[in-house]
Amino acid sequence: MASAAMLALTVLAAPALAQDVPDRVMAALSARLFPMLDAAGHDPAVIARMSGNPEMKHVLTARKNRRASCGTDLTCRAQAMLWSPQEAEVFRRAVAGERTLPVADDGPAAQADREIAGINMIVRTYALDGVPTTAIDGPGTLSPQDRQSRLQAADWLAATPRAGSVQGFDPSIDYALALLDVSDRTDAIDHEPPTDGVNAAAAARASGLDWRRYRYGAMIVTGVGPEIEGEPLSPFGKYHLRLAARRFAQGDIAFILVSGGRAHPRATPFTEADEMRKALIERYGIPAEAIISEPYARHTTTNLRNTSRLLARFGMPGEAETLIVCNPVQSSYIESASFAERNMAELGYQPGRVVRRVSPTELVFRPSRSSERVDPRDPLDP
Repeated sequence: MASAAMLALTVLAAPALAQDVPDRVMAALSARLFPMLDAAGHDPAVIARMSGNPEMKHVLTARKNRRASCGTDLTCRAQAMLWSPQEAEVFRRAVAGERTLPVADDGPAAQADREIAGINMIVRTYALDGVPTTAIDGPGTLSPQDRQSRLQAADWLAATPRAGSVQGFDPSIDYALALLDVSDRTDAIDHEPPTDGVNAAAAARASGLDWRRYRYGAMIVTGVGPEIEGEPLSPFGKYHLRLAARRFAQGDIAFILVSGGRAHPRATPFTEADEMRKALIERYGIPAEAIISEPYARHTTTNLRNTSRLLARFGMPGEAETLIVCNPVQSSYIESASFAERNMAELGYQPGRVVRRVSPTELVFRPSRSSERVDPRDPLDP
């Protein structure tokens, strides 16, 4: 009996083979920001073909040696995660023939460029003290000790296998994801999926809606994030909501679509779209099924990109028009040539076009289907 007991204890004490475990946060963030690389991580045959490509094999070996030569220098190791233009070009050619990987409307090369550029942008901003696009982005002000802790944790996480990842191909994507995670900047997946949660009632209504009954498929109410700590809605935001409620009362608009993320001031706990939705329901009596919340946009450019994307997911016909409602200053800016130039610089395309002006606070806008493109260079607002 004693021998049997000892044998049982021996079996329990024997080390089990380590398994690659799934990480739901990392998996969701990876799928959201890097759809092409994420899909490759779930297809061993794709990884095998790309890794076996002679050009790609040479690049991957050089990148591995570059990281190894850094030893324990965390800044050097972060720098080694960056993709050079030459390495990115080889990757672009390697994925060109992989027809099973998801791509946007502009093809696999453009998708590959965006994802590699996204890795580089995240590494530069969160590991190498790069200046973020705006002050509300990035890791914030860190002490040297905090910075080292985050770099070390990201380095370790990138080397610890995760089920469904492309770490075996190259660890840079998981390093970039880990940098966002250890900085608590997983904003891009905080409200997924977009048709659940606060949008569930609107999604259910949209599924059986006859869009032709309405002059406009939606009224887009843009965010103007509050700048004061602890303030859920800005003064201009309250003005936008009064405008929206009055216009919606005419009955010719299918949905009010409020757009604004967790952006102002930096690290605010308030998501602007959620606060606007709440105010529309509580202050103006708008029914929940008539409101769609877009909780990611951090800038006016992404207000329009994200709302265009979300309306497509809700089934709004491509030919339908929307109405943008906001204060006269922002409305004028949206109609300006400088805003169109900013769209090209930040997005690479126009998220739609202004068809005509109705009033100082109202613009008729036709969304573009190009807005389905995901750009991880803006990792907090995909």
